[in-house]
Amino acid sequence: MRRTLLLLAAAASLTACGRKEPEIVLPTDSCGAVRLTGLVGQPAEVLETIRFTQPVRVVRPGDMVTMDFSPARLTVETNEAGRIVRLACG
Repeated sequence: MRRTLLLLAAAASLTACGRKEPEIVLPTDSCGAVRLTGLVGQPAEVLETIRFTQPVRVVRPGDMVTMDFSPARLTVETNEAGRIVRLACG
């Protein structure tokens, strides 16, 4: 009986060794936000001079936005002064 318990304990510990930790998945730049980081600090009006190939959403302080996630959509956040403060995909 004792031998059986030891074998079960050993098998359980070996099984735990084979488990993988969950992988951390970093967000991708699916909308091209990284290449547009130079727009941070610029007035939001500069967006009108750029031709975008993907959907663009401009979010101003107090705006209500949907919670749907669209990886191809560029989301541009502005501050109260109308300056771009953040660019992100989604």
